[in-house]
Amino acid sequence: MRNYLEKLANKQNLSFGEVKEAASQCFTDQISDSEIGAFLIALRAKGETAEEIAGLVQIIREHSLQTTNSIPNAMDNCGTGGDGSNSFNISTTAAFVIAGAGVTVAKHGNRSISSKTGSADVLEQLGISLALSKEQVEEILTENQIAFLFAPNVHPKIKRFMKVRMDLRIPTIFNLIGPLTNPVELNTQLLGVNRRDVLPMMAETLNKLGRKRAIVINGAGYMDEASLAGDNYITLLDKGTITSFTLHPTEVGLPVYDNGQIRGGDAKQNAEILLSVLKGNHGPHLDTVLLNAGLGLYANGAAATIREGVTMAKESIMSGAAMEKLQKLIQYSKKIPSEAI
Repeated sequence: MRNYLEKLANKQNLSFGEVKEAASQCFTDQISDSEIGAFLIALRAKGETAEEIAGLVQIIREHSLQTTNSIPNAMDNCGTGGDGSNSFNISTTAAFVIAGAGVTVAKHGNRSISSKTGSADVLEQLGISLALSKEQVEEILTENQIAFLFAPNVHPKIKRFMKVRMDLRIPTIFNLIGPLTNPVELNTQLLGVNRRDVLPMMAETLNKLGRKRAIVINGAGYMDEASLAGDNYITLLDKGTITSFTLHPTEVGLPVYDNGQIRGGDAKQNAEILLSVLKGNHGPHLDTVLLNAGLGLYANGAAATIREGVTMAKESIMSGAAMEKLQKLIQYSKKIPSEAI
């Protein structure tokens, strides 16, 4: 570890293999919390690369309790958080819409960290279990095309990293990698980030992690979701090729709304918003979900264009398919013995 710390201190990038070795050491008792903290700070001070992010993510996934590659063409739609918008749970709501349109969504998430209500908080409010085993996740993904993977359940071995993060109280590489550590082997992904400068790097990271197709987005107002407030900055990964462009909601037939109109609240309020959207109630919440779900369907390749993705998303909601995915997940959860999380 000392050699890697010295290299980072000298502003030298670590290779994919070097980061994997350093990260592996952090999972042993031979490395102290201080050394883990020094590793995270040194990476941040130098500036993380795609190889370094991918290497750390791969080791974390290898230590997950639920790593699986048995689900074909699975995707995730998740943001890194930290945008300070206090929006409702956009990606969580959009996940049911994407699933309702026929795409398998392995939704990976956590409780609230930087926002009022995290994906786990709102889903728990709706009656969805956070305690799915690997076998249960695989079963429900096969039967219902959407399941929720609660990060602390699938990554219990990174508790030391989390403790060091809390002690440091500054952003680290972990502020970027949460959505990348999904233990399900993903074919495609929609990734939201709150930093516009990292879009190409995160797309390259997804490429190194084996994604065939993905979108990395920073929304208007620097949201880690697509926004109706103006231009959204997008980087597309398609079979190794990376391109960037902007998207205004009017280009796909959607209206403009200020980001203040999509603020959320506590878990109960956000659950009510989610249900309202899946019932097809018109307004800024619904239109925001249509844009994000449309982008997800385009990222997956199920839609040939973003506009077509928005149309498919609307059909998923209006037909009741998205709501049916939610209800089936709730019913499945009722069969699972409750566990204290």
